[in-house]
Amino acid sequence: MSVQLLFSYIFLGLTLAAPMGPVNSARLDKGIKNGFWNAWVVGAGSMIADGIFMLLIYLGMVRFLNLPEVQIFLWLFGGLVLVYSGVESMVSAEKIDIQATMRNKESLFRSFMTGFMVSITSPLSILFWLGIYGSILAKTASSYGTAHLLIYSSMIFLGLALWDLCVASLTTGLRRFLNERMLKGISMISGASLIGFGIYFGIQGVMAVWG
Repeated sequence: MSVQLLFSYIFLGLTLAAPMGPVNSARLDKGIKNGFWNAWVVGAGSMIADGIFMLLIYLGMVRFLNLPEVQIFLWLFGGLVLVYSGVESMVSAEKIDIQATMRNKESLFRSFMTGFMVSITSPLSILFWLGIYGSILAKTASSYGTAHLLIYSSMIFLGLALWDLCVASLTTGLRRFLNERMLKGISMISGASLIGFGIYFGIQGVMAVWG
């Protein structure tokens, strides 16, 4: 087991987490409004969901997740969760008051649950992990055997954790230089992004029902 190989899996985890999607939108929104820890726990909630997906795939639950009925439910329910989260973000954006926000931060548990629910109900996350992580498991097993699968999976997870720390730190740094109007604008954009993903998921679910 080479160090270079381990670092390649950490880097893979970073690249898997980096694309702008529902979780990163929620992470930026909570971080800019409430600071480092709220942004970090959004990512932590998302990582718990990712860990569950990885475990299910590791245990061979792919067949269940591939059932059409299950996928339709995931599209529709995931769409509802994202639209709700986006609307909540946009509504709260109008009430942003920097001084009040500093005094009355959102609870860490609520931020954690936002990250967890956005990720666990996201069909893109599920299909993403099925496609990417499933193929990684197959390739790793064929190339290096099954003995080190857990170690390589842990390196991917470490990459996800590093990305979470980077984004949480970035939002904390940005927050110091943003005025109230800019905070509202970013929060509105984040909310609109979540709603957009939610509508897309809902359309996919309806098309699957009628298809």
